[in-house]
Amino acid sequence: MDLDRSPLARPFPDLPAIDGATLRVAKAHYKTWDRCDLTFVELVEGTAVAGVFTKSACASSEVELGREQVKLGLARALIVNAGNSNAFTGHRGREAVEAIMAQVANALDCEPSEVLVSSTGVIGVPLPKDKAKAGIEAALLAEPCSWEEAASAIGTTDTFTKGAGASAMLGETRVELAGFIKGSGMIAPDMATMLGYVFSDAAVEPAFLQEMLSKANAASFSCITVDGDTSTSDTVLLFATGAAGNSPLSSYDDAGADAFYAALLEVCRTLAHLVVRDGEGAQKFIEIAVTGADSDDSARHVGLAIANSPLVKTAIAGGDANWGRVVMAVGKAGEPADRDRLSIGFGGTWAARDGQPLADYDETPVAKHLEGQDIRIDVDLGIGSGAATVWTCDLTHGYISINADYRS
Repeated sequence: MDLDRSPLARPFPDLPAIDGATLRVAKAHYKTWDRCDLTFVELVEGTAVAGVFTKSACASSEVELGREQVKLGLARALIVNAGNSNAFTGHRGREAVEAIMAQVANALDCEPSEVLVSSTGVIGVPLPKDKAKAGIEAALLAEPCSWEEAASAIGTTDTFTKGAGASAMLGETRVELAGFIKGSGMIAPDMATMLGYVFSDAAVEPAFLQEMLSKANAASFSCITVDGDTSTSDTVLLFATGAAGNSPLSSYDDAGADAFYAALLEVCRTLAHLVVRDGEGAQKFIEIAVTGADSDDSARHVGLAIANSPLVKTAIAGGDANWGRVVMAVGKAGEPADRDRLSIGFGGTWAARDGQPLADYDETPVAKHLEGQDIRIDVDLGIGSGAATVWTCDLTHGYISINADYRS
């Protein structure tokens, strides 16, 4: 399927090399395309790993195994397959993943549990073992590749490659972070729905690495939605090779820990925003800021109710300043709200305050704002101090076209 590049696309950044992580790609031919569709990242011994995964009850074998593997805290390799999600494939799917783990472990002389595997694509078709084996053999012999090549190989309906980087000072030691992600449709924040990978040369204890990733995920990937659908394969993994040589971070009390977390959050938020900007058929990037809620969590749920509303999303697509649809979404969210305290605005202009439309409301600046690509909706519930920001995109006919033809 040839897709036009999203009008919201961003260029792939110049990312730093991460000592201890070597990237390679290969052609496994999971679909009838002539492109690399397997990404292989080799990691130095002792690399720490953390992960967050889909909450789907129909998760893939890759996810089930990954949940157990990150508890062990160590990784030597990452394999990502594109074109086949290997989800809803029973024992055959699990056998395919275990075969990949064994093959890579044998090549790297490590434990199979240190080989993390992800797959993305069509649901319900077992991952072909012969193609996976041949793809890995090719990847093991391939020359190292760039971050962008690794990101490109894991895409499916993505229209542009997505990456982000940051750095932090841990005492006197500078550490780097770099990551890439795929995601365009089946995006909803039940952890979030996509495959994302972040790498750092910092030394971090696995338990603390997991703590930081879980926290960063809650403020980034779990605050985005494209269509309200949660994937069977969602995975975000964070690897810390330790090659920078800093004293290992084990808590926020350690020097530089706050700086590392800030850099991690920056990378995660940037990657999350890029997924929304590549939302299937998207023409507009929408930020929804909710304040005055009963709690931060309540604010997030209200924001997501607005972000997932087809009526709100189509109104934005059409440039219609229909704030009544936002009122509807707030009311259905199932969170504490008071109709007579509710305020709604677009692009810095309030349309309604304290449960009523403003007497002097001028829609002209709002209409002008909605003509742009970056849209902001402000909602003040007026009942507490809870706040949250979520991100989504508009809903256009392009979404229907892409998904109606997805398997062809």
